[in-house]
Amino acid sequence: MAPVEAPVEKWAGKIRELKLGSGGRKSVTVGGSSSLPFVRFEGAQPHRPAIAIEIRDVEPRDWSSMLVSAWGDALKDPAKWAKKAAEYGADLLYVRLASAHPEEGNTGAAEARKTADAILSAVDLPLIFAGPDVADKDNEVLVAVSDVAKGQRVGLGNCVEKNHKTIAATCIADGHVAIAKTPIEINLAKQLNILLSDVGLAADSILMDPTTGALGYGLEYTYSVMERLRLAALMGDAMTSMPMICTVGEESWRQKESKSLDAPKSWGDATERALVWEEVTAIGLLASGGDIVVLRHPQTVAAVKSVLDKMFA
Repeated sequence: MAPVEAPVEKWAGKIRELKLGSGGRKSVTVGGSSSLPFVRFEGAQPHRPAIAIEIRDVEPRDWSSMLVSAWGDALKDPAKWAKKAAEYGADLLYVRLASAHPEEGNTGAAEARKTADAILSAVDLPLIFAGPDVADKDNEVLVAVSDVAKGQRVGLGNCVEKNHKTIAATCIADGHVAIAKTPIEINLAKQLNILLSDVGLAADSILMDPTTGALGYGLEYTYSVMERLRLAALMGDAMTSMPMICTVGEESWRQKESKSLDAPKSWGDATERALVWEEVTAIGLLASGGDIVVLRHPQTVAAVKSVLDKMFA
């Protein structure tokens, strides 16, 4: 009997490569795959997915006590927090300028510049700076950060349809990457990429954030949309071929299964449950095509790195 050959898919397209970090700063490159995630017998996956650790410019008031305990006093100082995240093995940092939110502190450009300068001086890792998700405030603080980090190729987000022209122009002027965020829908993600390209932003300076859901809270739907984006890119659609970032920690740690310390005994140990919630969400989204996962707990970073080590052994 003749041996049976495993069917191998031949793809016409590939995921674009995207680099963060420049100007003497360490860099990380993601994307470049010519197959679905981890299916390397069908094509190349030249770059491992990267792990980012989320830090904030102000001490979080709504974070789980388990996260607060893990980070300790570092939460009070963004520069110290950045250094500790680097020690825990982050490939890059995701800096949320939370204090700029009108309901949090309503800080502005001056405070954003100060925070960016402190973190840029404290670590040499690649960086992503995210505003408070209020378009006008995002424009204000991200333009200020862009100027401080000029030439160091940081990520700036969130870039949404409402403010995409401002963020794109800033990225073009200062050599940065736009984090293009859309609701979980393939056509909206593609349309924002087209809008950014029409403004003149290079395709290799666009990182998609398709918005993600945590385990039990939309993970399956997120997985299907991200997988469709990857399939479209591999079939040759250039406007879906940008790498993707997933804010796993933010989604996972706001769920009751991660925060509840007084849950029924049948739920198991609270710390173990919370860590598993973040780990499973991260691994699921990596399998669906995520190129960068943003995590919060140091132990999750170690666990997800261990999985990637095995997948790329």
